[in-house]
Amino acid sequence: MKKSGLTNVPPGLDTPLNHALNRRDTDVLTMVAEAVAHKQCMLAFQSVMVAGDLNRIGFYEGLIRVMDESGRIIPAREFMPVVERSELGREIDRIALRLGMQSLYEHPNLRLSINMSARSIGYQPWMQTLNHWLKKSSTIGERLILEITEGSAIDQPEITMDFMSRLSNHGICFALDDFGAGYTALRYLKDFLFDVLKIDGTFCRTIADDPDNQALVASMIDIARHFEMLTVAEGVERADDVKCLVDMGVDCLQGYYFDAPTTRPTWAYGDRRAASRTTNAA
Repeated sequence: MKKSGLTNVPPGLDTPLNHALNRRDTDVLTMVAEAVAHKQCMLAFQSVMVAGDLNRIGFYEGLIRVMDESGRIIPAREFMPVVERSELGREIDRIALRLGMQSLYEHPNLRLSINMSARSIGYQPWMQTLNHWLKKSSTIGERLILEITEGSAIDQPEITMDFMSRLSNHGICFALDDFGAGYTALRYLKDFLFDVLKIDGTFCRTIADDPDNQALVASMIDIARHFEMLTVAEGVERADDVKCLVDMGVDCLQGYYFDAPTTRPTWAYGDRRAASRTTNAA
């Protein structure tokens, strides 16, 4: 069978495919840079439910969004892979932190997780933003969970461990995001100070019908229990999968089965009592 010539194309060759990919990445970078410049960034909030009581919210995750020139709200999955390693990615992390801390400050009963890359640890504006809000409220750190992507944490484990050790003094919790999706060096888990392990949604979607994923998730739950970490099943979309995951012993669940991320949560734009229903699940 004849193979496509694209498999042997040198990376630097200006093929139509490479040109299209480069143009796409350039367009994405421009769109995000303009959103940052015009302050068109926001958080979308999604609830994380307690497995023992699926009507109870453990905490919310704040997910960064940007708005393009047409007014369309763009989710992070469409731009973070492009900007994540650039300084623009660091600025996006800072903006997400600022918006999250402002929400925590304005809603004292709220508990919230915010995503960050370990590459932002040395970004001074990010740390300055964190310190600013920690000084404004003595309880805000205890209600903040920082979600660090698995890949970036493993890229620079020593820096990440030192960072977590310093910030834990403020009561901040840490979550290892998208666990299982990358190339985790399991030997580092005993040295990290993660409080929460978030199981990547690729393992949780349709898990009720997939014995292989059931075995993998069971192993992840065992690892989390050994290291005294709370488990969150991500990407949950079906009732059968909810039951399966609860029976397997996950602590919390998150996904479209419960709600979609929204930029207008009820606790911020109406029923402020909703924020007070959060618990200390993490």
